[in-house]
Amino acid sequence: MLCSRLSTTLLLAATCLFMTAGFSRADSVSALFTQRVVTCDDAYNVQRLSCDQGLIIVQSAMYGRQNRETCSYGRPVQQLSNINCALTSTLDKVKKSCDGKMVCEIHTNPFRALDPCGGIYKYLDTTYACFPANRVIACEQSFAYLQCGNGQVITVFSANYGRRDRTTCSYGRPSHQVQKVDCSRPTNHVAQSCNGRSSCAVKASNTIFGDPCGHTYKYLEVVYTCQHAAEK
Repeated sequence: MLCSRLSTTLLLAATCLFMTAGFSRADSVSALFTQRVVTCDDAYNVQRLSCDQGLIIVQSAMYGRQNRETCSYGRPVQQLSNINCALTSTLDKVKKSCDGKMVCEIHTNPFRALDPCGGIYKYLDTTYACFPANRVIACEQSFAYLQCGNGQVITVFSANYGRRDRTTCSYGRPSHQVQKVDCSRPTNHVAQSCNGRSSCAVKASNTIFGDPCGHTYKYLEVVYTCQHAAEK
């Protein structure tokens, strides 16, 4: 795996803009660090995002080409000529795959299949932050309980209802109910219900979130942090 990794560390960073799944908002929240990863688009390359502490929140992602220097070694000039090439759905796809996880690996193959500029050598350029957040998962028909103590209140970073892997909420389920892993519906319902409260319970059900993939056993995944009310 050939991967060019560019890192920017922002210890206890100040104001950060979250373009989270389902909603966007600016909060004064301290990131543990922010990192940029660039992966050249070769057949078997995989981009890996990881947080030793905290959880991943993807801030930007671009598949295509925005300059002539990145991932240019050994490439003919004509493969670097278009620097206004970007797949518009990249950020949404990377956020759906990685937000709220400690480790996430993304193949470039699915992006290549939607080639935004034929004949141009492309790359996946992602910037993400690691935040001291909590991750809660509730299997379908169960409740997700969000709770903050010490006078703090809930701030939801992201919430998705569906299925992103074959292992979560899979016990005792027939294989056909856990096979579809590109099933995810971002929702702002959890933020609307829970933000600013010290505790909150939300049921993972099709009645509340709709059914993003029939015949698949789903779960609700929520990433949130606890802040003092004065910090919000």
